[in-house]
Amino acid sequence: MRELQPNTLESSELVEQTFNFWFSDNEHIRSPFPEYIRPILKEKAVDAFFKWVSSLNPKAKEEVNDEMIAEKFEEIIFETAMGLVLTDDEKITIQYPFLPRLDDEISNNEEDNKQLSKVIDRSFLKEGDTPFLKIKLENGITKEIWETKFELPL
Repeated sequence: MRELQPNTLESSELVEQTFNFWFSDNEHIRSPFPEYIRPILKEKAVDAFFKWVSSLNPKAKEEVNDEMIAEKFEEIIFETAMGLVLTDDEKITIQYPFLPRLDDEISNNEEDNKQLSKVIDRSFLKEGDTPFLKIKLENGITKEIWETKFELPL
């Protein structure tokens, strides 16, 4: 691994590229981080990341590649954000940024009777050892409330 130090061109590029990606909406990926935590998240995550880098022993530094560095930095960003958000729903979004969120519209996929429903609530559910995300929806036409669940990765 080339030496990654704070305040170098390489480190600032990694930091900026990563934050630009996760703080923006990109095609199928929406930012999971609320605006109000972003300034402090940047500061705390960068500090934690460089503490991690400086704690690596020389052998580990030789074995770590750019991809591993980027993955660790993202992991630190997400871990740090969990301690900064205020609501359980924001924590769900950070843990599972690709799943439906509050106010998202979901189609029932019935060809002859397409209807949109809006996500009105989300919560965690466990059946045995299997975790699920339970989603409560409201049909846009009938206002009927219905639920579904998604199995979550362990």
